[in-house]
Amino acid sequence: MKRRVVITGLGTINPVGNSVDESFDAIIKGENGLGSITHFDTGKLNISIAGQLKNINFEDYLDKKEIKRSDKVMIVGTIAAMQAYQDSGLKDTDYDPYRFGIFVTSGIGGLDTMQRDISVLAHRGPDRISPFFIPNSIINMVGGMISIKFKVKGPNIPIVTACSAATNAIGEAFRNIRDGYLDLAFAGGAEASINESGVGGFAALKALSTETDPNKASRPFDKERNGFVMGEGAGVLILESLESALKRKAKIYAEVVGYGSTSDAFHMTAPDNYADGLTKAIEVTLEDANVKPEQVDYINAHGTSTLLNDKIETLGIKRAFKDHAYKLNVSSTKGATGHMLGATGAVESIFCIKALQTSLIPPTINYVNFDPECDLNYTVNHSVKRDIDYAMNINVGFGGQNAVVLYKKYGE
Repeated sequence: MKRRVVITGLGTINPVGNSVDESFDAIIKGENGLGSITHFDTGKLNISIAGQLKNINFEDYLDKKEIKRSDKVMIVGTIAAMQAYQDSGLKDTDYDPYRFGIFVTSGIGGLDTMQRDISVLAHRGPDRISPFFIPNSIINMVGGMISIKFKVKGPNIPIVTACSAATNAIGEAFRNIRDGYLDLAFAGGAEASINESGVGGFAALKALSTETDPNKASRPFDKERNGFVMGEGAGVLILESLESALKRKAKIYAEVVGYGSTSDAFHMTAPDNYADGLTKAIEVTLEDANVKPEQVDYINAHGTSTLLNDKIETLGIKRAFKDHAYKLNVSSTKGATGHMLGATGAVESIFCIKALQTSLIPPTINYVNFDPECDLNYTVNHSVKRDIDYAMNINVGFGGQNAVVLYKKYGE
């Protein structure tokens, strides 16, 4: 018998806030977390805008030694996990540590470390590389640091699927708990790739917005959109079996009810022209949840602000939901946060869950110009009050990845 799975803890740091409540409040108010890149000199690039973390002191969470020996992606992921664990009210006597898994991932991993030590290799030789180069570069060390911090001994499985990574991580954690393999899991993602190699690499792909105005740079579904804006941060959720949550009288934010994942088998970086893979992932999610399309009220879309993604995602939503697509509230919060790559699905899932709780739908900010190929209700520029029973998060990634998770307002 499949078990019900609920969300009992949330944690995030991202360009609009350093906590869940601060972040959701900013999103609902339509605040923009984007600004000029300060992490490095962008003089040799035509890219100047990103979504950077602000006003956060890592030493409020971790000691100086931990910070010094860890890549930034590990630090931000661990901070989000610490917030989620504290929020959940868990104590180590509440669970078997071998039945508590870690599904916290990243799209790229320790890119600061890779950039720094490869530069050392090039200029000073292989004998001068830091002993932390390998452990701080590999993606599983985000979950590894969380495992060590909380003495959690279940499987540490980072699902690495580019920009859909955190959504896939949440979905796989959901399945492991639902099918009885685990009782609890950390699930989500972290990213910290706003450096020369990260921004330069995506710029070389012509994927990034070249706008210099933060209010025009990331404008999902707008006809004048011209690329995405990189963001950094982390989001982590505590998933738990309903039985476990009720036993310890935990507060319950929402229920996870469906998950679907497909591959386009089409192109390294572009979505397939007919949105076949995304359409199927949505359909699989609804079937998994035993939910009809017309029961879904809100979609937090991938909505990257690139020409192809927004058009093809719109097509996929219309193909999966048919006439109901026009009755949905859809929004992309990337206008405010930028695109946090492997972390984006976790942060956006948190926004879905808060929307279920508050009946407030986040807006798609920076929207001005209607695109006839993007003709859904994108909840433009202002939040909307609406009772929501089901909220869906969609994310896609390079390599043709499609991942969808469906959340339900919790009720006994």
